[in-house]
Amino acid sequence: MTARPGAARAAPAAPNVGAMRVLVTGGAGFIGSHVVSALLARGHRPVVLDGLLPAAHPQAPPRPDGVERAAWITADVRDRAAVARALRGVDAVCHQAAMVGLGKDFADAPAYVGCNDLGTAVLLAEAAAAGVRGLVLAGSMVVYGEGRYDCPHHGTVRPGPRTAADLDAGRYEARCPRCARALTPGLVAEDAPTDPRNVYAATKLAQEHLAAAWARATGGTAVALRYHNVYGPGMPRDTPYAGVASFFRSALARGEAPRVFEDGRQRRDFVHVRDVAAANALALESLADRPAGTFRAYNCGSDTPRTIGDMATALAHAYGGPAPVVTGEYRLGDVRHVTATSRRLREELGWCAEVGFGEGVAEFARAPQRGAAVAAYG
Repeated sequence: MTARPGAARAAPAAPNVGAMRVLVTGGAGFIGSHVVSALLARGHRPVVLDGLLPAAHPQAPPRPDGVERAAWITADVRDRAAVARALRGVDAVCHQAAMVGLGKDFADAPAYVGCNDLGTAVLLAEAAAAGVRGLVLAGSMVVYGEGRYDCPHHGTVRPGPRTAADLDAGRYEARCPRCARALTPGLVAEDAPTDPRNVYAATKLAQEHLAAAWARATGGTAVALRYHNVYGPGMPRDTPYAGVASFFRSALARGEAPRVFEDGRQRRDFVHVRDVAAANALALESLADRPAGTFRAYNCGSDTPRTIGDMATALAHAYGGPAPVVTGEYRLGDVRHVTATSRRLREELGWCAEVGFGEGVAEFARAPQRGAAVAAYG
């Protein structure tokens, strides 16, 4: 199913779901702030916990309409005492706080593990102590590594990581590990094996394992939404940790051509942030009907693959800036193709992407960006 044009509709309210008090970690961030707005629109009572770290928020972010001062807690998710206070009276947790993106190099590993995995462990330990038994986790498609590939002779195969030698030579496409023939990329489903290929990806998979262990140990219920390439208003600018759409938008704002790595034919699934926020609201409302002690992962994408070059070209056209430049550069650890099927999310929660690619890009081309940051969290 493809995203249809039109603004994202409010997802239908789940039956017999009353207003919930929801702790949203990272609620001042790009995705988190949209989740807060979606929850408010559906009658829930979000509590924002955000460290407002200068690295992520060089300028104070705006607070969504309707969030009372008392419902906004400025604290790091690794601060056990602050998290314990934030969890008082909470029905469920929507965990968005994370250090995101591929980063610069392996020197970022301690920061990623500290923020993403230690932060998640602290949050879950305090949730267990507070008797909170519902969790929606911001997951990521990066846990898959490369997406699905089919060989005409060997069926579905899993190629290994691309080498620097191949990338230097412009050999970007993965080949069949058994016969070296060209592969056809397809849509990856949630039951595909995980294969994280960089530090960020490893921390996102570890978060899922922690969430599953917490659910089993406490009798809680946990959902992970494996976001694909989220874009939209409020993305941070000028940071090596942001998504590719933000890189392109930042370049256009500087009057520069977007720089497209490799040959621009890498396939991704770009999903609008309002659609992602709606998925979070539906997932939270589904928690009460789930069996105790369970964990469930869902892909969250548009189901309409696009190339990196498509995004750069569409954004440059909508902005009225210079055409993209394909550079042949690469980042070791990037995957070639990863696109999802969100069928499980549609069938089980009644969600689908509502913001069409053309409409979403046109809006994003003119929407304000967040201030420059050293690293992006949430």
